Amino acid sequence: MLWYAWVFLVIAIIAAVLGFGAIAGAAAGIAKICFIIFLVLFVISFFAGRRSVL
Repeated sequence: MLWYAWVFLVIAIIAAVLGFGAIAGAAAGIAKICFIIFLVLFVISFFAGRRSVL
């Protein structure tokens, strides 16, 4: 997920530099969603891994 966030962020930056505002905005939105999903999955896996087995 983090890889996809970086890819869409780079696409957004390149599109913004070239003047494609709509594409840049859409790519930035997708990058933000991918990053939020990554954070949620990271926190879940972090706490699931720290669970003690009794």
